[in-house]
Amino acid sequence: MFKLLFVALFTLISLPTMAEQKQDFGNLEVHYIALPSTFIEPYIASQYNLKRSKYTGLVNISVLDKNQQSMPIEADLVGSGRNLIGQTEQLQFKKIKEGKSIYYIATYPFTNEEIVKFDVQIKAQDKTHRLKFQHKFYVE
Repeated sequence: MFKLLFVALFTLISLPTMAEQKQDFGNLEVHYIALPSTFIEPYIASQYNLKRSKYTGLVNISVLDKNQQSMPIEADLVGSGRNLIGQTEQLQFKKIKEGKSIYYIATYPFTNEEIVKFDVQIKAQDKTHRLKFQHKFYVE
């Protein structure tokens, strides 16, 4: 079930109207997406203990090793989201592992049409990389 969720999430990334959301750090490829938590089904949110609300966003990050045929790898993630008036919320990433897939998910509270700048430090393979991106959230 969870795999279907992330297939759907990564399908969103590949839509022609959206730019691919990934960043390369040497041999690492980091894929990321932010979206309202209402995009996931209630039973999936319950299964993984994720808060689902029209005012809660999800940040989903996966780290792949290009030297190992883009295999997912484990990493330590620490980060925050900051809105345009300077309010900062620390991200508490939860590692979700299913088979060979590894995802890191955090929730973030937002208001309608709020732009959030995310800043995430990713430690993998004895190196630390900084991922910065922004997302505009909409209440549905």
